[in-house]
Amino acid sequence: LGMFSELKFPVPWGHVAAKAWGPSDGHPVLCLHGWLDNANTFDKLIPLLPRDCYYVAMDFSGHGLSSHRPAGSPYHFLDYVTDVRRVAAALQWRQFTLMGHSMGKMKTSLNAQLFSYCFISSQFCFLYPEMVDKLILLENLGFLLAPEDTEAWLKSKRMVIDRLLSLEAKQQTPKAHSPEAALQRLLEANRHLTAEGGAILLQRGATETPAG
Repeated sequence: LGMFSELKFPVPWGHVAAKAWGPSDGHPVLCLHGWLDNANTFDKLIPLLPRDCYYVAMDFSGHGLSSHRPAGSPYHFLDYVTDVRRVAAALQWRQFTLMGHSMGKMKTSLNAQLFSYCFISSQFCFLYPEMVDKLILLENLGFLLAPEDTEAWLKSKRMVIDRLLSLEAKQQTPKAHSPEAALQRLLEANRHLTAEGGAILLQRGATETPAG
């Protein structure tokens, strides 16, 4: 297991990089590194683990060899949970073991937003329990959430991730329309608009090409 291969998974802003050890047909294990670390976190650990597993350690966006998000974009903890979902989809893993490092072993004196950042692996397991057969936490705590908030948090956050990935999967080259057809589509989607108001918006909201 000392030998590894490099992987790249396309995302809208570039790619997520990863490194993999073991047989590709082995039991899948996705490894998540800690705060400001990268996939090399697992270099010394993986060779000591069972050899019948396929270990994939990803670099979170902005870490290691993964692309940074566009300038000015925040690195919100839920975005990293979404990255895990993207990588699992790219690998076509329907169920796998999730092994997460501490995300920095951060102290409770940090604000709640950053403290939540520690629990990416736990959050993913909470949001997609059907995809995780085992959860391994290295120097970490479980995901803490008040009981009265559980159902609403689960529903809203999973909906955000699933809708985003669904839209990304449907991305196609925009079709060209005549000005009349473009106005009609705009009015159908925004029934409060008048034809005059729609035409004004399209002057700045549409791009003219040779095809339409």
